Amino acid sequence: MRTTNLNQPILLVEDNPVDLDLTLRAFKTRKLTNPIEIARDGEEALAYIEKWKNGETVPVLILLDLNLPKVNGLEVLEAIKKHPEFRTIPVVVLTTSFESGDVKKSYQLGANSYIVKPVSFDKFIEVATQIELYWSVLNQPFLSD
Repeated sequence: MRTTNLNQPILLVEDNPVDLDLTLRAFKTRKLTNPIEIARDGEEALAYIEKWKNGETVPVLILLDLNLPKVNGLEVLEAIKKHPEFRTIPVVVLTTSFESGDVKKSYQLGANSYIVKPVSFDKFIEVATQIELYWSVLNQPFLSD
């Protein structure tokens, strides 16, 4: 059975060093207590599925960029949401893409939310606040048997 607590990690899947830094700084400014694990491409993100199968702590949330090297974010999303044990992990697509096709496909594959990355640091703080408040405090996760 999978349980949740405020010390479960957040998996941040992001290849852009500037966006990665902005996101980490925003969470640090918000004093987010969850540890942040980072995958810098889609292949690294997919490797987490095996790690979770082998007993590593499952994240409370995955923040997923779509434009990733090696394996794109939509393929990562599909693999996670097809997995019988890990498909209930909330996945928030956090990307620069405004494309309606990306939004539609993300939701069809099971994304829980789709957020276009803000440009300014202040807006990143606002997004980090909302993510923390909703996914770490308010949301009641599904706990499998």
